[in-house]
Order: sequence, then C-alpha cells, then structure tokens
Amino acid sequence: MNFLKEITEDELTGVAFKNMNLKKDIIRLLDLQEKATIADLGKEFNISTPKITSTINELIEEGLVRDYGKIESTGGRRANLFGLSSEAGYFVGVEVKKYSVTLGLLDFKKNLVRVEETTDFLLENSRESLQQLIGIIKKFVSGLQVSKERVLSIGMNLTGRINYATGYSYSYYHFDEDPLSKIIEREVGIKTYLDNDTRAMAFGEFCIGVVKTEKNVLFINLDYGIGVGIMINGQLYYGKSGFSGEFGHIPFFENEVICHCGKKGCLETEASGAALIKKFQEKRKAGAGSILPLAGNRIDDITLEDIVMACNQDDMLAIECVAEIGEKLGKGIAILINIFNPELVILGGILSTTNDYIRLPIKSTLNKYSLSLVNNDTQLKISKLGSRAGVNGACLLVRNKLLSIT
Repeated sequence: MNFLKEITEDELTGVAFKNMNLKKDIIRLLDLQEKATIADLGKEFNISTPKITSTINELIEEGLVRDYGKIESTGGRRANLFGLSSEAGYFVGVEVKKYSVTLGLLDFKKNLVRVEETTDFLLENSRESLQQLIGIIKKFVSGLQVSKERVLSIGMNLTGRINYATGYSYSYYHFDEDPLSKIIEREVGIKTYLDNDTRAMAFGEFCIGVVKTEKNVLFINLDYGIGVGIMINGQLYYGKSGFSGEFGHIPFFENEVICHCGKKGCLETEASGAALIKKFQEKRKAGAGSILPLAGNRIDDITLEDIVMACNQDDMLAIECVAEIGEKLGKGIAILINIFNPELVILGGILSTTNDYIRLPIKSTLNKYSLSLVNNDTQLKISKLGSRAGVNGACLLVRNKLLSIT
C-alpha cells in the first residue's frame, strides 16, 4: 500500500504498522536535515542497512524520496544522498480575510509554488458568503497544473473561535450541524482541516519566518481585530478546545463601546484596525488634513488598507492615529510579556506593514509598562513573511498533520 494512504489507515498492525512508522521517521529526518545517506539513517534509527535500503527503495518507488547522487568524498566508496521529492504531493492553503481570500500551493519540500488573491469577497456569516468561498477554492484547485489526486489536503484559516480538532467554526459559517471542515471537504473533494487565522500565521512565522532558535514566542496579529499565536517550548499552544489567543477580547477599557463579541471595553474596541478606522474617520471629519478623501461619502468607505498605505506615504494624520493605536497595543502586549516572559514577540498582520510607525510606539510603551527584568529578555520584531504568513502557515499545518511532523 502507498505510504500516503497507509498513514490515513487506523487498522494497521504488526509488520505493516512498523514499516509505516519507519517511513514516517525517515521522512521526518529528511524534512529536518534535507538529505542523508543510508548509513546516516541506519545509525539514527539503529536499524540494519538492508532494512533501511529496502525502505528507502519503497519510498523512491512511491515518489516520496529521490536519490540526489553521490556525496563528495576525499577517498573510499562514495555514498548516495537521499532527500524528499518536491513533487511527491501538494498542500493547499486558504486564508480567509475580511475582504479577500488568499490561496497558496505548497510542494512536499515546503516551497510555496503558487499564490493567488481574490479581492471580490466579503466575509459574512451567511450561506451566500460560504458558497462564494467554496467557489473560490474550487476554481483555484481546478486551475492547478498538478492533478487533484496529488493535492493531499487543504488547510483553511478563519478568524474567530475555531475548534481545530473537530473542524467547527463558532464565529462564521456555523449554521449547519456538520463541522465546516467537512462541508468544505465534501464540496471540494479534498481532505480539509480548519484552524484559526492568527494561529496559522504564527505557525508559518515559527517554521519559516523570523523565528530562529527561539522556543517561547508570541505572534501578535494586528488586523481589523487582534489575536495572539503562542509557542511554548517549541510547540504551538491551542488550549483545551483550540480557543487560545483571544487577546483582543480582554476587558481592557472602561468604556461603553460594544465589541463585536457582545462585551464592552475589549482591547479591540480601542486598539484594533477597526478602532483605527473609526479614529481616523472622526479626525478627518473634524477637519484634520490627509491624502485620503473627505468629499461625499468616501470617508465612510475608507479601509484599513487605505490608512496603512497613507501612513507609509508619510501622511501625518495616518501616522498620528497609528501611533495612538500602538501605544494602547503596547500596554496590552506588556501584560503578555509579564505573563509569558517570551524570548520574542512578532508583530504581524496588516498593521505591522507600517513597520516602525507601529513598532516604535509599542516598544516605547513596553518599556514603560512591562517589568524591566522580563522586558530585557524579549525581542520585538516585525513579521518576515508579511502577507504570506497565513497561507504558508495553513499549508504547513496540514502538511505536519498528515506526516505527523512536529
């Protein structure tokens, strides 16, 4: 039986089970080290050369492993180097945002080989929005240059409360008894997993982004809302039901502003992208100058992306509003630093693309409100993957689930 089918079987026993686990171990090692010889693998797993050789040959026949030729040697018989094959299988990532959907295709060696963004989309908790999303995914899959059978799974990110283990979404598209992951899977015809958008972005950054050797990291997603992805001792932290990271819904302010979660005074009410839009619009209507329009109703149509663009073009009103948001965010992040004592805090999401305009006010406030001994241990950096953190993370999460890689 093909390995990619074996790993979905629950009833394997005896020799078949041992062979499958050995294949998994080899794939994990090659995933980590990229290439290895038969001798390297035998030593690592304490298994005989004939057994390792036969297993490698099976993986080559199945298209999962390639022979990359002879290793360079100063003398003696040169050994062959083996590594994963890029074309063995593919993973689709779907990042659902408020006004767009980003889709990506990841090959077996973790290369993002295709990315598309659809901006004709509005995230709403309606059947029409769900059917539009399904249509976007189907169109992307049908347009791939690889056969559908070689797409091993789909990972989809969605904002709000997601139970990754069951595939249920409790913030959007929760009007059916079946979990959302099963609905997408049934419609598209490919195994589908669902996860929270911030956690997926964080995972992408942890795996192939700005994280190097750090094991305790916080990823702050600064978008229309606010979320945090948490890595503790090198592992992504989910919480009991997968609802960890609802940073934006800490009751932080004594105000009467009702958050979209239904509570009052949440951090998101004054320190999120949505709050930034409201602040900018109020100041613009009061007569503050900006490169963004005031005429007609266009001021009410201004998006977070518009304000970020204006900020990066040195618009003083946008810079001022971003700085005010940054100060409030910094106070909230200071609490996280005092609690978690992380090695690194990463700023991601669309607001992070204002770079120092958001980072410096946050840093200044962190110095003021976090404990100095704790703060001194923490680096503050901007996301390396930027707008591709989420789609990378979605693909990597389902790849790791399928191959049981941590």
